[in-house]
Amino acid sequence: MDRDAVAEAIVAFVGAGTLAGLIIWVGTAYTDGVLTEDGGLALVGAIAFFIVFMSLLGVGLSRRY
Repeated sequence: MDRDAVAEAIVAFVGAGTLAGLIIWVGTAYTDGVLTEDGGLALVGAIAFFIVFMSLLGVGLSRRY
């Protein structure tokens, strides 16, 4: 594996870990036996954050070359 492929793999794992962490945090912070209405909004916000975060990381990686 060359250096660029390793960097892209690390970014992918960090992104997936970030999304998993956000989902777990929302699930534990906004629960009352089930996910609350505020939890649903927080989950949508977490997914939107993930999309923007990964897009910015992708742009950053693409400008390295």
